[in-house]
Amino acid sequence: MAGRIYATPEQLAAYTDVSAPDGADRLLARASEDVDSALLTAVYPVDDAGLPLDAELRDALRDAVCAQVEFWLAGGDDGTGAAGQWDSVSIGPVSLSGRSGGTAGASGVELAPRAGRALRRAGLEPGYVFPW
Repeated sequence: MAGRIYATPEQLAAYTDVSAPDGADRLLARASEDVDSALLTAVYPVDDAGLPLDAELRDALRDAVCAQVEFWLAGGDDGTGAAGQWDSVSIGPVSLSGRSGGTAGASGVELAPRAGRALRRAGLEPGYVFPW
């Protein structure tokens, strides 16, 4: 079963004001997985497909996913997280230098700053588990 994907290539193009790149569907799927991971403790009503019923929450998830992809593209990442892992790399005879600092939140997911802000503005992050 495919996971939820919160944005389309057309929405990504509108968000970034440039054409969606090759592989946009894959990037949007990976970014949607990251957003879902960041929201493991968020509570909100959803439809049968697991999408928020509230239009503002749907818009926030779309914006967060688009911001995540925009961040990856600006940094030369392909959504795998491999780009930017080292602050210096040489190929022969192999030399790796200090790891670059990450921006992982409490969920352990490295979200783009604008993605995190979109989720916080919508009240989705940080999530809370209520003791009912």
